[in-house]
Amino acid sequence: MAELSPQSSADEIVAHLRSIAWEENRLGMLRYGIKIERALGIPHGVQRQIARKIKRNHERAFELWRTGIMEAQFIASVTADPERFSAADARRWAATFDSWDIVDGVSDLFVDTDCWRQLIAEFAVDEREFVRRTAFAMMAWSVVHRKKEPEATFLEFLSTIEAQATDGRNFVKKAVNWALRSIGKRSMNLHGPALALAQKLAASTDKTARWIGKGAVKELSDAKTLQRLAARKA
Repeated sequence: MAELSPQSSADEIVAHLRSIAWEENRLGMLRYGIKIERALGIPHGVQRQIARKIKRNHERAFELWRTGIMEAQFIASVTADPERFSAADARRWAATFDSWDIVDGVSDLFVDTDCWRQLIAEFAVDEREFVRRTAFAMMAWSVVHRKKEPEATFLEFLSTIEAQATDGRNFVKKAVNWALRSIGKRSMNLHGPALALAQKLAASTDKTARWIGKGAVKELSDAKTLQRLAARKA
């Protein structure tokens, strides 16, 4: 089989992926609540190596996405051009999400698009479990990616987090918790409001909100978290 390169076609990439499928690893993914029907069992690190080797190609990324193979879709998200990726593209991709790992991988791309804030607002009120998760995964990733974003944006996200903190579905509540913790760790200015919301949720009569709040309070009150924030401010 030919070595993969930026000139490799979608078919060649898929053939390579199938040749390195790892059944034992695929079955092991079940332990983490990952759906494996569309997966080949290729580790994420290997997928990223392939993405680096084939480089960005927007049209080919959509061909890879249409294969429905989980690993091909992740590679598609890494090699698509976020500047050419539209809100309509994101909606179409999100409509097919069926596992938390593909959500979290592709949300990385969505955050780099010009329409990322619009998508968060839209996906957060969508009733589909994995689409709603996408909104909060995007919030968490935006803390890392959007370094120049005004803190006001992240403060606005807190009201969305509070509004959806009673969604008891496993993959939503975990993403809401992730988003809240991430925002609270971005800066000392955001830490206070995020911790205040976490404490409010921890005292809620709703068990999901309590779970989200308590987990966030624990991390945001941790001495190491506070030390890192203080060091960053200095």
